[in-house]
Amino acid sequence: MTIQQKRIVFTMGGKGGVGKTGFMVALAEWFGANQIPHTLLDLDTENKARGSLTHYFNGSAAKVNIHTPAGLDVFIDHLETGAPIILADMGAGSGQIAADWFDAMYDDVAAGSAVFTAVGVITPDPASVESVLSWASRLQERVKYLVIENATSPQAEFSYWHLSQQAIRFRETFDPIILHMDFRLAELENPARQYGIKLSQIAERKVTVDELRRASLVIRAQSYRRKLFAEFDQAKAVLLP
Repeated sequence: MTIQQKRIVFTMGGKGGVGKTGFMVALAEWFGANQIPHTLLDLDTENKARGSLTHYFNGSAAKVNIHTPAGLDVFIDHLETGAPIILADMGAGSGQIAADWFDAMYDDVAAGSAVFTAVGVITPDPASVESVLSWASRLQERVKYLVIENATSPQAEFSYWHLSQQAIRFRETFDPIILHMDFRLAELENPARQYGIKLSQIAERKVTVDELRRASLVIRAQSYRRKLFAEFDQAKAVLLP
């Protein structure tokens, strides 16, 4: 009997404010647009309101407190009873919890045909790169790596990510898939985050917030979504079971 493989995609919740949740929201939209069943888990217990995964998905993302001895066992329970794909947004400062859980549980969970993709979102700030490298030093080859270059300015440069010896060794050792996320205008990004509005809602003119109904922002949202979805299409190997 063939056992269906299942995949857990989780953000490496190291440095805060790099765009992890924004990426996961867009990724969830891509899964939805392709009618791929998935479960959303909001593991960012520090972010209780605006900006969390729960804020964008109105209850369809389960809020889970992982700061317990068996907190990440939620992966196992949801894979047993739900969709074959879990998208989990980890909060900042969760590295030790994740590392301890992998050390204790990985072998048995992997034996049950589960595979893992660790998502690292980096910005031009070297600290964001160091955070990803720190997680990788603990997770090692137990996961596949997906790294997102999040442009936080119109002319963002990722020189530390491209040139530092530690980052070069990481890329040579683990061969991550690398995607790019374009810089977003503040007049679109800020109200969208404030009201928990997704790109697709803006792009499809399904919002009631007047400032997000401007024709230019609708076109911007359509462009952002199109480019992101094209990026995700290139990473199916680490996103699907």
